[in-house]
Amino acid sequence: MNKEFNYRLVFRVMGSLAFVESVVLLVVCLVPLFYGEDDAVYFLISSLISLAFSGVALLLGRKPSASIGKREGSVIVTFTWIVFSFIGLLPFWLSGSIPSFTDAFFETISGFTTTGASILNNIEELSHGMLFWRSLTHWIGGLGIIVISLAILPVFSTSGTQLFAAETTGPTKDKIHPKINETAKRLFIIYIILTSAETVLLRIGGMGWFDAICQSFATIATGGFSTKQASIAYWNSPYIQYIIILFMILSGVNFSLYYFGFKNKFEKIKENEELRYYLLALFVFSLIIAISLIDFSKVNSFATFEQAWRDSLFTVSSLMTTTGFCTADYMYWKPLTWVILLLVMLTGASAGSTSGGIKMIRVVISAKTCYYEFKRLLHPNAVIPVRYNGHLVREDILTRVLAFTLLYLVVAGFGILVLAISGMGFLESVGGMITCLGGVGPGLGLVGPAGNFHDIPEFSKWFLSLMMLAGRLELYTVLLLFTPAFWKR
Repeated sequence: MNKEFNYRLVFRVMGSLAFVESVVLLVVCLVPLFYGEDDAVYFLISSLISLAFSGVALLLGRKPSASIGKREGSVIVTFTWIVFSFIGLLPFWLSGSIPSFTDAFFETISGFTTTGASILNNIEELSHGMLFWRSLTHWIGGLGIIVISLAILPVFSTSGTQLFAAETTGPTKDKIHPKINETAKRLFIIYIILTSAETVLLRIGGMGWFDAICQSFATIATGGFSTKQASIAYWNSPYIQYIIILFMILSGVNFSLYYFGFKNKFEKIKENEELRYYLLALFVFSLIIAISLIDFSKVNSFATFEQAWRDSLFTVSSLMTTTGFCTADYMYWKPLTWVILLLVMLTGASAGSTSGGIKMIRVVISAKTCYYEFKRLLHPNAVIPVRYNGHLVREDILTRVLAFTLLYLVVAGFGILVLAISGMGFLESVGGMITCLGGVGPGLGLVGPAGNFHDIPEFSKWFLSLMMLAGRLELYTVLLLFTPAFWKR
């Protein structure tokens, strides 16, 4: 028998989080004021609406009990992201920057979930304030609304662990400090350091401060919203592209490893199998695609090889870390590369990073399980346990990993079918589903790197919005809400 649902605590936490969004929107008002633009009022109105919601929720959540379970955690996390997206779309919609409510919601939830799938046909038409808010949604959602709030608000002292578990990614949760709030603070500091470092390096490369900040928000959050319609190709600078490649790769690493590095615990980094396989897969796939891009029938200069390697490394890094930046239209590449790119979209980077996808740790454990099963068939009496990072993988973790991987593939297949029925083409359905579920950004065909999601059916936009949220919160947190048993007392 489940205990009574703690709705007061749900309202209290959501009210506190809505207050955070109201403050953030108020701060964003300074950007249009700084640039002499007239849309600060839309951020102010949105901030007041968020504040009103916060007040009502806090009123309904007075004197809650401190008890919180998985049901409350799932409801808080899921509905917080939905509420943030509905409030976050208001500046776009009220200002007319994105006239369609559906499109405004799609763009906003794509930002918060760090998907980077866009409906905009001319990004440069947006004001500085709208561009900044669009990029900031990435940065807030990248580390996680709950995690950032845990780092800055004391209100979650009793409920933080359950919320942290519901929002962060991976089959295991790395607590780098006994107190969950302290863990969140350390992750937040690492997040800020990476963002600041990339901003400075991009500025050194000739990018303006505004563009450098927005591009850094999108890179470290592995989001992919650029301030330019042509994405990173706009700057046509090898230096800028290599800097962004570096920070995309760094953002695909489990953030806990940076903390261990700061604490001189290098043995934890050295023994991390996920990191090794992540880097190995990234560079091997990049090399295969780079070779496929070179025309060996011609005499090629070093510049041709370098261009092929840079385009390949940038694209694989972008899609594997689910960032979604583009410097080349891979739809003009050989179909073989599309298969590889779909694989890296599905795989994703490390658990505990800001990337999406299945995550490398699950792929490695699943592959080892299959390999050892073959060995057990050949040697029925042998005891061959699955090991990861030198330790035995418990049966319950193994079951969760295999179940999640299967569920992810089933949801992807079901989503492709739904999109095809809704009127999208085959390539667009496959690419659109995998890219939105994995939080990647560009897909295939008309929703590829040179296109966007503007012209897909309205139903498809709402369905893909749900898939972005489900993928960002790793399926179970969202899908649990659709099971009757979840709501039974």
